[in-house]
Amino acid sequence: MSASASPRVLVLGIGNLLWADEGFGVRCVEALAERFEFPEQVTLMDGGTQGLYLLPYVEEADCLLVFDAVDYGDAPGTLREVCGAEVPRFMGAKKMSLHQTGFQEVLASAELLGRLPRELVLIGCQPVELEDYGGSLRDEVKAMIGPSLELACEWLARWGAPASPRSSGAPRLNESSLAMDVYEAGRPSEAEACRFGDARFLNED
Repeated sequence: MSASASPRVLVLGIGNLLWADEGFGVRCVEALAERFEFPEQVTLMDGGTQGLYLLPYVEEADCLLVFDAVDYGDAPGTLREVCGAEVPRFMGAKKMSLHQTGFQEVLASAELLGRLPRELVLIGCQPVELEDYGGSLRDEVKAMIGPSLELACEWLARWGAPASPRSSGAPRLNESSLAMDVYEAGRPSEAEACRFGDARFLNED
């Protein structure tokens, strides 16, 4: 990239929507895409649990911002901002699921190949609940989406890619059936739903 070129920015939301607060990162990048538009050098992506499949996208980025639910050992719902070399260390300190192992490998592989983005930022939230298959974000975690977007927009502006409020609808980053309002509307009440399973995703034999 020439000195005058705008840095290529990748904003990733990673995690698993099916396991309650594990979906925090994906919900953040969805909300960012819904509320704002950015210059063309910015890519917003639902990285889900794709692990090493994300490597080519990470390699192409000059600046990488990741939203994720991360177990820091903080009070539930606590938001943290981690930068630079601390990002891989924080993501690997206490893995909550395989997606974090996979993404830590993505960062390690990019570094080994000499293609790690020059700037790394992790915006992470301490989960309240993970063991609720088919559940959605708990209130304490959902409340952190707005502050997370504010932090993200500050970083994007610093990288020369300021946010502009959207005046019209945004294309979805994933299936419309996964939109949070639709997803939550299809979930039975906590009294009716099995905490460790959801009929929407379990086969009945």
